[in-house]
Amino acid sequence: MVDPNCTTTTADFVFSGLKASKDVQITLFVLFLMTYLVTLIGNLGMVALIHADAQLQTPMFSFLKSLSIVDSCYSTVITPKMLVDLLVRKGTITYIGCVTQYFAFIFFVTSECLLLAVMAYDRYVAICYPLLYVVIMSPKRCVQLLTGTYTWAFLTSLVHTSGLLRLSFCDSNVINHFFCDITPLLDLSSTNTYINELFIFTFGTLVELTSIVTILVSYVFIVITVLRIQSAEGRRKAFSTCTSHLMAVTIFHGTILFMYFRPRSSYSLHTDKVASVFYTVVIPMLNPLIYSLRNREVKDAMRRVVQRMLLLHC
Repeated sequence: MVDPNCTTTTADFVFSGLKASKDVQITLFVLFLMTYLVTLIGNLGMVALIHADAQLQTPMFSFLKSLSIVDSCYSTVITPKMLVDLLVRKGTITYIGCVTQYFAFIFFVTSECLLLAVMAYDRYVAICYPLLYVVIMSPKRCVQLLTGTYTWAFLTSLVHTSGLLRLSFCDSNVINHFFCDITPLLDLSSTNTYINELFIFTFGTLVELTSIVTILVSYVFIVITVLRIQSAEGRRKAFSTCTSHLMAVTIFHGTILFMYFRPRSSYSLHTDKVASVFYTVVIPMLNPLIYSLRNREVKDAMRRVVQRMLLLHC
């Protein structure tokens, strides 16, 4: 219910951001700028590598390419604006800009969540049904899985953003955060936020539960299948194809569960800002590093591409 004394809605928001002394802010700017550049180079480099190497034209790497694109966009939605705000005394964003940032943020977070589930299903098929892998994970099936992922992410983002549009902001326009996240916006709103909290819980739980259940079920069958392999070397090779994905899943879902699926009374804006930096700035950088350092096929592909470039140069 809207406050009856509220006759206008703010046109601009002000971020309280990661405010600190000037020297600390400069240090944070340099650190986050380097992290953002590594994120873009790592993820776009992964996309280019998969596109360039014929031996990486498989469903698993098709999904990894999509994940790298999502990570690049996901980081770009938040980090450049945060970097600018670290250099100015008062970081501002328009109401439309805030809504747009929130829509894009939810879209890419949901896409990443569902892509990790799709990648778990791909590993399940590859390990449990290796002879049928090419048939089951056909190009048509891959397109269907990616289309379903992005469609679901778009609808989820649309629902959450529609809930944001019903809020009024009259008491203050200062967002105690460095981007337009839902928790500080609900705290700032002069409207009853029960419907928004219901949307967040219902749709957030649906996406998170679907992703986690898919991952858990896939890995239960993977473990059962791998344990039936007689040779230790065979078990090691089978498990090695999953370790990168498991690391990415643990880091991403662990942070999301900590941020949005704990009692509201336990929220601390300072702690939430630190956690938000981790999953908006750091995680998009970690994924290409995890997959490139722990995946033998990626390292072999990098070696082949470098050798081709050297031969062309010579």
